[in-house]
Amino acid sequence: MSLLKKIWKKRTLFIAGLALISIATHLIIHSDSPLFITFVIGGSALIWELLVKAFRLEFGADMLAGISIITALLLGEYLAGTIVILMLSGGEALEAYATANASSVLKALAKRIPSIAHKKVATTTEDISVSAIRIDDLLIVYPHETCPVDGIVVEGHGSMDESYLTGEPFRVGKTAGSTVISGSVNDQSALTIRATKSAEDSRYSKIMQVMHDSEQKKPHLRRLGDQLGAYYTPLALLIAGIAWAVSGDATRFLAVLVVATPCPLLIAIPIAIIGSISLAAKRAIIVKSPVALEQISRCRTAIFDKTGTLTYGEPKLIELVSRPEFQSDDLLSLVASLERYSKHPLAGAILKAAEEKKLKLQDVSEVHEVPGQGLIGVVAHQQIEVTSRKKLGQKNLQESEKIPPTQGGLECIVVVGARYAGILRFHDAPRDDSKSFISHLGPQHSFDKVIILSGDRESEVKYLAEQVGIKETYAQKSPEEKLAIVSEETTKAKTLYVGDGINDAPAMMASSVGIAMGQNSEITSEAASVVILDNSLKKVDEFIHISRRMRTIALQSAIGGMTFSALGMVAAAFGLLSPVHGAITQELIDVFAILNALRVAIRPKVLSDFHE
Repeated sequence: MSLLKKIWKKRTLFIAGLALISIATHLIIHSDSPLFITFVIGGSALIWELLVKAFRLEFGADMLAGISIITALLLGEYLAGTIVILMLSGGEALEAYATANASSVLKALAKRIPSIAHKKVATTTEDISVSAIRIDDLLIVYPHETCPVDGIVVEGHGSMDESYLTGEPFRVGKTAGSTVISGSVNDQSALTIRATKSAEDSRYSKIMQVMHDSEQKKPHLRRLGDQLGAYYTPLALLIAGIAWAVSGDATRFLAVLVVATPCPLLIAIPIAIIGSISLAAKRAIIVKSPVALEQISRCRTAIFDKTGTLTYGEPKLIELVSRPEFQSDDLLSLVASLERYSKHPLAGAILKAAEEKKLKLQDVSEVHEVPGQGLIGVVAHQQIEVTSRKKLGQKNLQESEKIPPTQGGLECIVVVGARYAGILRFHDAPRDDSKSFISHLGPQHSFDKVIILSGDRESEVKYLAEQVGIKETYAQKSPEEKLAIVSEETTKAKTLYVGDGINDAPAMMASSVGIAMGQNSEITSEAASVVILDNSLKKVDEFIHISRRMRTIALQSAIGGMTFSALGMVAAAFGLLSPVHGAITQELIDVFAILNALRVAIRPKVLSDFHE
């Protein structure tokens, strides 16, 4: 069965080769027999496919080619008909070839998938299939090998080349505790890693899957080609019919149809789309849904998640306000000692601040952390509690009225013993490029509205909005509320949603174009139209430019080809082109249209007008 499928996929190439050989043989021996053989074998196969489409009520632009083949057979114009067969089958074969070449990035990724991993067992290693790797297996990645799964380094020190996955042309240092991603290439030192995901769930596999999915989906612009053909086909038939009726010569009917064969619509547009997918992949942008390539240029509302999208997702301690009887460094030392045992997102910021001040951490005992209640423990024989302003107010402490007023950003309240001791303030700093990126969306890309939609506190969202220049914000929203807001905005105008967390998935699905960013992109890749592997807003801008360029080139090829074909139809209607000459003329038009479409895969000198 697999052999039959392979033969069926190669049928257009076989028919094109047969047509080419029969034309050459006809010119040498001056006989129509080779041409007739092509009609019987190749023409009948193509006509059958078109009849199946007609039965399904799929009347595309390729119907003109089918009518031309039948008309040529009835009029005995075997050479002209064979050239049409060559155009139709050769065009489809060229599309398949261009698709394969445009997907070279996917092929390169596939070749890099390792089949064997080195599992550490006691004091020895054994080679196992990558598919047999289980979470928590210890694996050795030798120098210059490809990492088989996502994991964490437990032993060794070195670096890995992640450029195939991130697009960044440099090596990333690795040591104990560092994360490694499948598909990255180890440098010169062996590393022992602990698998955190199976092979099929690892990032490399996810990339392969979304790339494969993007190739399997029929792009929306391809349907635009069918829509253009819906107008073009009746026009061609009308001109052909008038030419036949006025001249009384049925060959003019055939000549018009032959020169009208719309290969620019059938081939050039898909080639432009697939070439753009390839270019985007080389820029660390995975286009999961090719429809996004058309839609994003029409988006007028941009909606951004906050954390990890417009910010780095790494809160920093910016201020510690302590009561007079507490030294700020001493208080920070107590809190940092306790936060070593916390999973709260702000714990890392506290520990980093203590490390920068080179503070000595103290012994901790009796640690308790109840979600939503805060962190409690005994540090240096003192009970320390890190909580929120709201929870502190519920305790009715006498000193609670001395707490400084709320400011923008995040905060933690520290209680030592039973007394308020101080307040720690944090900000999740905006990216260096956030403000300039937001400011250029309107002038350069025609966005009328920009919104922050976040699940974070209102004070933090407002602070960020002021920093980056966004006026409309929504804070403390659940995934369901995000979905409702995006759905409403999408009814007003096409929307672009950019986020990085799993709570963004419903909103992404409701938007016209959803973009998942950064290290967590595999979580949202099922909902997103586009996955950006490099956590950078500049990549969003690059994708917009790739989309705009693709649409321009695709329409150049389609409309330009149709225009030249229309001129050829007029010439054929007046008897200036015979069916054979018309077929040759159309072939030249097709070549130019296809060559123009292939330009999209070549990276232009300027791919972004956004300056960080």
